[in-house]
Formats: sequence, structure tokens, C-alpha cells
Amino acid sequence: MSLLKKLAGLTAITASVLTLSGAAAFAADYNWTFQTSETAGEPGFINKQKWATNVGVLSGGRIEIEILPIGSVVPHTDTLDAVGSGILQGHLTDPSYFAGKDPAFAMMGNLVGAWSDPFELLGFMQSGGGQELYAELVEPYGVHFIGAAATEPEAFVAGVPIRTVEDLKGVKLRAPEGMVFEIFSKAGASPVALPGSEIFSALDKGVVDAADNTVFATNQALGMNDVAPYPLYPGFHSLPLIDISMNKEIWDGLPEDLQAILVASVDKFIFDHVYSVRMLDAEAVAEARANPEIEIINWSGDERAKFRRIAQEEWKNWATRSDMTQRYYDTVTAYLEGRNLL
Repeated sequence: MSLLKKLAGLTAITASVLTLSGAAAFAADYNWTFQTSETAGEPGFINKQKWATNVGVLSGGRIEIEILPIGSVVPHTDTLDAVGSGILQGHLTDPSYFAGKDPAFAMMGNLVGAWSDPFELLGFMQSGGGQELYAELVEPYGVHFIGAAATEPEAFVAGVPIRTVEDLKGVKLRAPEGMVFEIFSKAGASPVALPGSEIFSALDKGVVDAADNTVFATNQALGMNDVAPYPLYPGFHSLPLIDISMNKEIWDGLPEDLQAILVASVDKFIFDHVYSVRMLDAEAVAEARANPEIEIINWSGDERAKFRRIAQEEWKNWATRSDMTQRYYDTVTAYLEGRNLL
């Protein structure tokens, strides 16, 4: 079923639930805590709070979910174990953070260079076999995968003009450890692993020349483009998956109608999140363009293809690391080839 058809069905569910909830008040049967990978106030965090509110409405008040920012209960790298053990009841996060447990999390969480639009990734998840593979990956940890969402391609902040792949050579850039780090190394850059909290200071002091960091709107709001005035947009490299999962034992004990509501709520969240970030990005780009000291650089199709070819070689290397990485590589490349996206 297409996302649009699912969203239409969800609208009908919402209307019926609102009618029911107007007739009688419900006490929450389930009170859960979900941790995210954003700080409070970020667009992604606010949208996840709205998702939790929507789940409450759709369930007629039977489910209440508290959304917490990154690191509130456990470090962002530990939410998978925390959800499986019941310390948290769920999370909404980037699976790449769990690459230390299995390299498949890195590939599934952010297949660098693969996607130029979130609906390409979501199409693969929902109709190309991605959803089934990811559910299989997390189940041994005591976690049930409800569904996937995605954001806009991440922008790239730079204090020096980077107009081509060749311009990456020797550039000191912040990149998270794992696949993206290795791909930038293969492209000739000199990546540095830094936490997100240190990016602005590192750019401002010249510790790094550029940084892989979140969407354009957030970078603009944080002043990143003021200290690194050559942002690359639209992004050419990173489009992370958002994993929405919960404790499997709790999931298995839920009535079927609440399971269906949770699944449907993810489909609504997809649209709400993607288009709200898209709108914020457009506003931030207009603001940046009005500043004569900021130059937004948009890579040509040829340069994007060059970077993708470098990334594809690293995909092959990662594919050999486990049975699951090989299965994922085979599945995703078949999907990309079948749609002329490779």
C-alpha cells in the first residue's frame, strides 16, 4: 500500500478516534518513555514530540509517550540495549550509532551517497526489502521495529570552497566514525572524529575546514554558515534513516488495534517530518542567500556521480563484514539498479 493511501486511512482513523474521545475520557493504559538522538528544541525533536502527541490522540488517550532528548537516560549509542532491557520503552534514532554492535547498522542507518531524496530511501524500506532486513537485525536485541522515517539530505558546512570531489583532497573535515569517515578518506579528505557539540568551535578556530552535520536549517540556525560560509546544498552524501522501535515484549503484549495505530502513526510522521524540515530548509536557504558573505555551493550531477562511485566501492568493502551486511548490500543495490538510481 502506498504512503498516500496509508495516510488517507490514518485520517479516517483520526476522525473516528476524535469522535470517540469526545464522548468519553480515557485513562492511559500505557505510559512509555522514548529517547531521541536530537537535543531539545531541534526541528527533529519537536516533530517527534508531535508524533507522540498524535499517538495519544489516535489511541484515544490509551497510550502516553514522553519524548526525551539525546542522552537523557542513556548515551545515544546505548538506546538499543536500553530499549531491549526495558530501561526505555522505545527510541527514535539513527541506527548508525549502533555500528559497534554490527556493521549492518552503519549500512542500514546511512548508506552514504545512495539517496538524494528521503522518499527514495523510504520506498526501499517499504517495498524493496529494507524493512524486513532491519526488523530481523534488531529483533535479537529484544527490540521491535515499528517503522522507518527519514529527513532531508544533510547539508555540508565548509569554511573553504568545495566545488568538486577533487577539492576534498586534504580538507580537514569533521565526520562521524564508521562508513562516512572511511568514504571521505577514500575521497582524499582528512576526516576528524568530533562530537556534534564541538563542531562550531572547531570550525570557528580552524581545527577543521568543513563538517558533515545535519540539515541546512539547523546549521543556519546554529550560526554554522557564518563561520563556514561555503555550505554545500542540497547535500550530496548523507541521508540518515530514522529508526522508530520499541521494546518487543511490550509490543507483543499490545492489542492489535494499538499495534495498527502505532504503525499508522509512523506513516503520518514521515510526511509531517519531511515536509516541515523541507520548509525550514527553504526558509534558511533564502536567509543565507540574502547574506552576501555566504555562498551556497550546489554540486553538479557529474560531481555527485563521482562521489557516489567512491562510496560504492566502500559499500562493497562493508558488505564482506557479516552475513547481514552482504544481504543488505545485495538487496539495496538490486533496488537501486532496478530504478536507475545506481
